Amino acid sequence: MNPVVILLAFATFVTGTAENIIVGILPDVAGGLGVSLALAGQLTAVFSIVFAVTAPLALVLTKRIDRRRLFLAALGLFILSTFAAAASPNFAIMLLTRIGMAAASATVCLLATMLATELVDESMQGRAIGIMFMGISGSLVLGVPAGILIADVAGWRGVFLALAALAFTVWLVSWRCIPASGLRGGALPGYLKHLRSAPLVAGQLVSILMIGGHFVLFAFLAPYLVEVAGIADGNVALGFAALGIAGVSGGYFGGWLADRLSPRAALLLTPSAYLAALAGLPLLKGSPGPLFAVMVVWACISWMISPVVQRFLISTGPETAEAGISLNFSAMHVGVGLGTIVGGFLVRYDIAALPVGAAVIATLALMTAAVAFRAAGAVHTRTSSGTSDEHRTLAKANRVA
Repeated sequence: MNPVVILLAFATFVTGTAENIIVGILPDVAGGLGVSLALAGQLTAVFSIVFAVTAPLALVLTKRIDRRRLFLAALGLFILSTFAAAASPNFAIMLLTRIGMAAASATVCLLATMLATELVDESMQGRAIGIMFMGISGSLVLGVPAGILIADVAGWRGVFLALAALAFTVWLVSWRCIPASGLRGGALPGYLKHLRSAPLVAGQLVSILMIGGHFVLFAFLAPYLVEVAGIADGNVALGFAALGIAGVSGGYFGGWLADRLSPRAALLLTPSAYLAALAGLPLLKGSPGPLFAVMVVWACISWMISPVVQRFLISTGPETAEAGISLNFSAMHVGVGLGTIVGGFLVRYDIAALPVGAAVIATLALMTAAVAFRAAGAVHTRTSSGTSDEHRTLAKANRVA
């Protein structure tokens, strides 16, 4: 694998940590800003909504600005926003810094994924995308648990200072190692063409619903681990680390599965396995060991879906692949916002009900995956039939000649 792909994955790790860090230090942030737990949790939802809006706009910018220059500018904005978050005096200012971090993160993640797929052969594209999502899910292995530990020593503001310093290091290495990629120019991204394709739209909906189901529980995972899974307060960081390791594995396995099987088959299999794991959580309430073991499986499968969907979009609609990837980042973060909002509603009544709400959304994801599977098969059949008819027509013309 090209070493630059690993560097790009590390950039997604840093920005992924910014999105998820609130999850691990949610009680500290809420207390420090003087707001409720539910309101502080919406800082993740705001991040996701801004990310969703920014990703398509960032792709348009790549037609006007060199990708390396845009990548470095986005990292610079991320650094400034993260420093500002550390100094936020109130919830309103913190909200503004989250908007800046989200816009920068969307641009970094989009460009990293696009550059990574360009640096490898087509047969390795799924794994290259999987490595990008290993960076994002890796934020759970090191970013969120490290944030919890740093918060214990230096407070939650120290977490954002440390993240800004790490981002600056990534900026320096990227400045030296990422070559200029040149302007792409040409027509604007084919968003409308992409959205007219039934299988591609269904694939995007799978992302929204799968990630939505995941974040119903994940956005409030710290209190869930303590109150339902029975993990002591002092071991929450270790719990996040274990689930994060599973998530990193899922990022790679999702890309591997999409390359190993057909992208259509991987798209159908992943939500099926995810729903089975998620449905087991309410049944194991009161059994901390088995419950946490199933949570590890849940975490692994939940991070498989993004590389699976993006590989499906590239293979099913290659002519709109870049538009599809940018829209998929938007779809993912619409899902984060959806899940966080639903989870915030449920946690007010019964935190143990979070997996049930997540399972309902995941069921819709599986149904949508089945629609995408069938629609993509129909498109493939029509394409193959059209190609065969063309070959027969050419053969007949040659015989007449």
